[in-house]
Amino acid sequence: MTANQARTVSPTESAERLSRRQIKAIAAGAIGNTIEWVDWALYAIFAKIISAEFFPAGDEKVALLSTLAIFAVGFVLRPVGAAVLGVYADRRGRKKGLTLTVGLMAGASFAIALTPTYTQIGLAAPLALLLARLVQGFSAGGEFGSSSAFLVESGTRGGRAFAGSWQQVSVGGGALIASLLGTVATNVLSDDALHAWGWRVAFGIGGLLGLVGLWLRISVEDTQSFNEARSAGRIRANPLRAMLVSHPGAVLRVVGITIAGTLTYYIWVNYLPTYANLTTGVPLGTALLSQTLCLLIFITLLPFAGRLSDRIGRKPTMTAFAAGFALLSRPLLHFLDSGFLSLFLVQLTGMLLILGYSANCAVVMAEQFPAEIRATGIAVPYALAVALFGGTAPYVITWMHDHHLSDWLWLYLSVASLISLAVYLTMPETKDKELD
Repeated sequence: MTANQARTVSPTESAERLSRRQIKAIAAGAIGNTIEWVDWALYAIFAKIISAEFFPAGDEKVALLSTLAIFAVGFVLRPVGAAVLGVYADRRGRKKGLTLTVGLMAGASFAIALTPTYTQIGLAAPLALLLARLVQGFSAGGEFGSSSAFLVESGTRGGRAFAGSWQQVSVGGGALIASLLGTVATNVLSDDALHAWGWRVAFGIGGLLGLVGLWLRISVEDTQSFNEARSAGRIRANPLRAMLVSHPGAVLRVVGITIAGTLTYYIWVNYLPTYANLTTGVPLGTALLSQTLCLLIFITLLPFAGRLSDRIGRKPTMTAFAAGFALLSRPLLHFLDSGFLSLFLVQLTGMLLILGYSANCAVVMAEQFPAEIRATGIAVPYALAVALFGGTAPYVITWMHDHHLSDWLWLYLSVASLISLAVYLTMPETKDKELD
């Protein structure tokens, strides 16, 4: 059954409560995803220290740029991981796909923690680091599609957005835990201890947390949607081909859904402290404090935004997000000054708007595809859109700043928001449709 052949959910079904099995499945999916993103984020937090350990001494800038280049290579592997692991999850099951992704991420974290330095093994050190980061990028690419399909399929018929919202809660939670590990390590340990072994302990903890995620995911059952598709003989030998041939409109729709979401998320949630520091002179520590507080509020409100989507629909909540950024990007950025309150209000307003995207992205993408190609259908177009629009956002913004074009950042955001707004207004409402 395709999304267009679905039936309407009754008020009784909408009021269904999560069973103990569903709660366990959602918890396992969310906690496992959180741990995935702890391991992914630790690299960025300790990039400067890693550069000194894995590259020749003498030119700190070259070493740091080399380390960041390896970080960027991880993004290149995300679409590849999305295709390979999305197909694996559609053919072998969500559970097997998720256990594989968290196992790969944990293994790569242990490898980074244990790899000798450049002084000890020479060129083999950065090569081992590159290999570990490629594995992490490959794993991260497959995680979104598999975890989104798993979480949404584990929810009740009238509570899919609530279940899917935990995908984004877990991404933010992973970033917070990684930041906490970095904060503790840098404030408790001496500089010598931090360089000698402290950063390795953080990666080791990340790997151990990955094993916890692996255990959690092994302990849950696969989703009913996948099991029914397998029992009915609907599993495809080539889900990627089926996605492209049978559902090209849905593929393009996922790309359109993602454009504004990934761009605004990377700018507002990740890059705004740096942007504010560059353009207004607000101290970076003050900007990061604002980001942390806003992120805590954002994560807390995400499940409630999912509940709102389940009540009033995907289109209204996503439309509010895109229209809000199209209209408010310029006044919000214009309002920025060197004070904490200004940055906090601007960042919080943007994050409240982004709730309309983040609470919906997993569920609305899952609702575009039948079960037999759902993980692939979510993962591949999403990963491509993130690589093209989200991954390039910091570079584009820095280029605009260097060429004295920072005052036009609002236009970049507004145009992207208008593109996605057109998609949101014209896509079918899927809130009341049953997943097959």
